Amino acid sequence: MNERLVDVERALSQAEADALTERLGDELAKQYGVSDVELLLVDYRLSALLPLGGGEPVTRPGHPAWRSFDHQSEVLEGDVLFLPVTMRGDRLGVLRLAPVRGDDDEMRGELAHIADSLGHEIAAVRGSTDRYLVAARSRRLTLAAEMQWELLPGRSRHRSSFALGGQLEPAYAVRGDSFDWADDGHRLWMSAVNGSGEGIAAATLTSLATFALRNARRAGLALADQVALADQAVYARYRGEEHLAALLLEVDLDSGVVTAVDAGSPRLLLLRGDEVSDVELEAQLPMGMFDGTIYRPQTFELEVGDRLFVVSDGVYDSESETGGRYGETALTRFVRRSRHQAPLDAVRGLLGDVRAHVSTDLVDDAVAVCLDWTGPKTQ
Repeated sequence: MNERLVDVERALSQAEADALTERLGDELAKQYGVSDVELLLVDYRLSALLPLGGGEPVTRPGHPAWRSFDHQSEVLEGDVLFLPVTMRGDRLGVLRLAPVRGDDDEMRGELAHIADSLGHEIAAVRGSTDRYLVAARSRRLTLAAEMQWELLPGRSRHRSSFALGGQLEPAYAVRGDSFDWADDGHRLWMSAVNGSGEGIAAATLTSLATFALRNARRAGLALADQVALADQAVYARYRGEEHLAALLLEVDLDSGVVTAVDAGSPRLLLLRGDEVSDVELEAQLPMGMFDGTIYRPQTFELEVGDRLFVVSDGVYDSESETGGRYGETALTRFVRRSRHQAPLDAVRGLLGDVRAHVSTDLVDDAVAVCLDWTGPKTQ
């Protein structure tokens, strides 16, 4: 690693949490002669790239910033370079730099490395400053939505054995639907919650269930026992008056064997080759409905190249102004044609398709999660 790259990364790591781009701009001007530096953050709906310093959002499809974000690659327009800003697969936005010489491959490679470092620094400081979270909003979040977005692990995740993407709608007013995931190098855990209720009551119920599932997972409990513990936590608080449906998956990263618990869950669809099918699971009781429910795990095996889609009823039951449902046929058609999209692009496209069907923001919450199995894991 050359000295100027080391100097820029050192400046980033030493910058104040709310001044990363300003410090980066100073260093890029000094080390690379790049005088124009702008960070564009993707908004909560994945429909706009918003300048950190304010200004007009980038919404036009085909704009070089969107091409960089969508393809996760550099885009050079004249002497302006657009680079994806990503942290372990979680797409945060795009870095716009100028002037950059198109014939200097070494310089462009170093700038790409710096954009990646910026993504890691933003992720590290988001808990201590609101600057980046506020800048990524095209309008105010409801309180329930604020709770839900803070609950998420991210919107995309990549390892050598899998790729994940998830999205919530209505993005700025979501209430009860949510998703979660974690991995430890040997297993991937994933959950999708089809919440119930309105406003902060729904967000509170989903938060309780999510933290109970995390607590059980981190204690090393088997998947069915994780659901049972969350079931007990929800029942102890609401005594059966409130409950919520969830789907829990645990993927063995060495073999692709999936352990699943269907607790009144969202839909689970499998795309294998060009064929879309429902994964048939035993429907069990939602969490918190009764005291002491016993949950039974099931298993199925993924093949390399398989894609799983998890969707809540807010997707396929969404109705247009004339009362027509989005429906299973449209859902199956979209899943089939999503084959060549990255998981985050697939869920963004699906929920955009649903919004186009209803011609407005969704009335009901909707969650969509997409998992690509590319394993088994490699070191």
